[in-house]
Amino acid sequence: MANIKSAKKRVLVSRRNAERNKAIRTGVKTAIKKVDAAVAAGNKEAAQAALINATSVIDKACTKGVYHKNNASRKVSRLAKAVNGIA
Repeated sequence: MANIKSAKKRVLVSRRNAERNKAIRTGVKTAIKKVDAAVAAGNKEAAQAALINATSVIDKACTKGVYHKNNASRKVSRLAKAVNGIA
């Protein structure tokens, strides 16, 4: 552990931010899995509903700085392509 007061604070702040980022990333992964499951089942209505939710979650993660905007855009694009590919 650090000896300087500001360094101790940075350790606490970075730990808090890391936990927040991990929670947000976990939420994104869960949303993506729901879309993938609906696509695998061939349920277009459920897939579209899950896609809307996943897009929202990914965009929020992007605005929080957890994901880069290009990374978030790529994730949304891949999900949309998968949903649109359902016959």
